[in-house]
Amino acid sequence: MSLSGSVPDFNQILSWLGDSLINIIDLGLVLAFSYALLLIIGEGERRSLWMVRGFIVLMLATVVSGQLELQLLKFLLEKLVLGSAVAMAVIFQSQFRRLLEQVGRGEVLKLFKGSGRPKAQPDNVIDRIVEAIKDLSQNRTGALVLMETTGSLEEEDFVSPGVSLNAEVSKELLQTIFQTSTLLHDGAVVISGSRILAAAVILPLSERTASRQLGTRHRAAMGITERVEKCLCIVVSEETGSISLAEEGTLNRPLTSSKLKELLQARFTPIVEGDAVRLSRKIGFQGKILLERIIRLLSLTSRKKH
Repeated sequence: MSLSGSVPDFNQILSWLGDSLINIIDLGLVLAFSYALLLIIGEGERRSLWMVRGFIVLMLATVVSGQLELQLLKFLLEKLVLGSAVAMAVIFQSQFRRLLEQVGRGEVLKLFKGSGRPKAQPDNVIDRIVEAIKDLSQNRTGALVLMETTGSLEEEDFVSPGVSLNAEVSKELLQTIFQTSTLLHDGAVVISGSRILAAAVILPLSERTASRQLGTRHRAAMGITERVEKCLCIVVSEETGSISLAEEGTLNRPLTSSKLKELLQARFTPIVEGDAVRLSRKIGFQGKILLERIIRLLSLTSRKKH
C-alpha cells in the first residue's frame, strides 16, 4: 500500500473515532441527567417515579424517531417532551428550585449524592419535643419548631438567623422560650439532633394563597419547607392551640400529640433506600458498564484497522 493511499484511511479512522467519542459523551450526559433527575425526585411517592420514567422514555423515543427520520412522529414527541417538562417543573417545583439553587452555587456534584438519609433522632428527644408541644397546645401558646432532617440549614435560608443558643433539647426550655413574656418567643426554634441551635429565627413566608384560618406561623412553616427540603416544621396555633406539621410546603393538620410523635418517629427512622434511588443507582451502574464495553469495542476496532 502506498503512502498516499494510507493517509485517507488514517483520516477516516480519526473521523470515525471522533464521531464515536462524541456519541459516547452524548450518551454519558443523558445517563448522568437521568441519574440526577431520579435522585432529585428521590424519596417521592411511586406515582412520581413513574412520571419520571415516562419522561425519560419520551426523550429516548424522540431520539430514536430522529435517527429513523420519522419527521411527523419526531415533531409530535418533541412537543410532548416540552409539555411534559413544563408540567414536571410545576409539579416538582420545590425539587427544581433546589436544582437551580445548587447549579447557581456551583454545587453540581451534590446533585448526584441525592437527598441523603434522615438524621437519626433519639426517641427521648422526640418525646421531649412532643411533650413540650402538647403542653403549649393545651395552653394555646403559639410555637414554631424547625427540625433538620437530611442536612444542615444555612443562615441564608432564613430572613433573620435569630439568637444562637446551642443548648440541649428539653421540655422546660422549649416551653420557656415560647412564653410571651420572653424576648425569644417571636420566631422559630431550630433543632438539629438533640441540640437547640437558635431561637427567635425569622423564617420566609410562603407566597401561596392560604386559608384565612392560617396565621403567620403557618405561612412561615410552609415557606421554609417550600424553599428547603432538609427540614420539617411544627406549628402550634396561638388562637386555637391546634398542632400542624409542615413538610415540603404542605401542612398536615390538625394533629394530636400522639399522631405528631408517630410522624416524627417515622420521619427520623432510617429507611430502606427508595425505588427512585435504587433505579438511579442501577442506571448509573449499567451506564458505566455500557460505556466500558463501547470503549473496549472501539479499541479493538482501531487495532484491526491498523
